[in-house]
Formats: sequence, C-alpha cells, structure tokens
Amino acid sequence: MSSPDAATHDPAVRINPSILAADFVNMQAELQRIAAADFVHVDVMDNHFVPNLTFGPQMVERIHATSPVPLDVHLMIDDVDRWAPGYAEIGAASVTFHAEATSEPVALARRLRSLGARAGIALKPATPVEPLFDVLDEFDQILVMTVEPGFGGQSFMADMMPKLRLLADECHRRGSAVWLQVDGGISPSTIEQAAAAGADTFVAGSAVFGADDPEAAIVSLRSLGAHAHRH
Repeated sequence: MSSPDAATHDPAVRINPSILAADFVNMQAELQRIAAADFVHVDVMDNHFVPNLTFGPQMVERIHATSPVPLDVHLMIDDVDRWAPGYAEIGAASVTFHAEATSEPVALARRLRSLGARAGIALKPATPVEPLFDVLDEFDQILVMTVEPGFGGQSFMADMMPKLRLLADECHRRGSAVWLQVDGGISPSTIEQAAAAGADTFVAGSAVFGADDPEAAIVSLRSLGAHAHRH
C-alpha cells in the first residue's frame, strides 16, 4: 500500500476527477486519461444511504491496482463504522464517510488513520458544520457536498458557499491543516466560487471526463482554483 502523502506533490489545490463520469466498460483506459490528477474520486453507493448503486470493495480494489493516481474513496453507504476500514485495508489513500451514517465519527477517523489512510468526513447539504469545530484535527479532509449525494451530473448548489466559508474561517482561526473538499457540479464556471469560499480540493466529473483532453481540463481547473483560492 502506498503512503497517503505520496499521493500528490502537495499543491495548493487538488483536482480529483470522479469516475462516476467515466466509461465503466473501459475503466483502465479512463484512469490513464486522468494521470495528471491528484486523486481519483471513487463514489461507493449502496442503494440505501443514497438511491443509487455503484461499486463495492472488489471493484475498488481493482481500481486501486490499475490507477496511476491514489484513490479518494467517498462512502455514501450505511453502517460505515463496519465497512469503512475495509477500504483503507485494500489501499485507498483517503476514505471519506458521511457524518449522517456513523455514530462514532472520531473513533472511525482514528481507525482509518491507524490503517494508513487519510480520514475524511462528508456533510450533506442540510447537515450543519458547527458540530465539527471542536474536532477538526481528528480529520484530514472535510467534504461539503454541493449537490445532494447519490447521482452525478447535478447542478452546483451555490447556497452551500456560506457553510463552506464558515468552515474555512473556523479552520483558519484554529490553525487547522484539514483539507476542505467540495463535490457536486464543479466546472470551470463554479470552481472559482468554491475556491474563494475556502475549498482547496475539488471533485469534478463530467468537467474532466467529458472534455476532449482530460489532462488539459485538470490543469485548467487547478489553475482556476488556485487563482481564486489565493485571492
């Protein structure tokens, strides 16, 4: 298993293409198209926590074996306390679980870290961020959903920006190094807004896989995000 921190050259902004927008039949070739990315975002859905079904551990393990970049696994499943550690064990560099699906988020994050993965926690649009303020450093990443989780191709929810900004301000106040990720509707027309609100890690699906040149799309998104993040 590779070290989580070997994932990137530690840029100020990270672009994590979502394979929900990839051609599943040609997954290995699709992964090679995004070799310029920082991570590949793998959405695991169970048709219970969200109304869609995607991958299980066996598929994620195969993706890990063939991907040129580390895996950023996003678990949209029930009973993450039971299932999340398995994704760290099969090699995911980062494992993000939903706050709404766990009874012991800090204990689960510590378990994931003990297995060598970065630990992330995700929040649905209606879930407040304030309960995380006192435990920020228990996590390596906080994911603010900018769509309702469950399906790709949804429109960016700009009304999540105050929530993201509140979180970013609190992280700055406390000197936290936690990464702030956004997922949903990220494109050249929305990434700057999210970056300006404090995000530094961006999940993009069709904006990358739907581009004629995915590598150029990744570079462009990273540049747009970095410029807005600095200003």
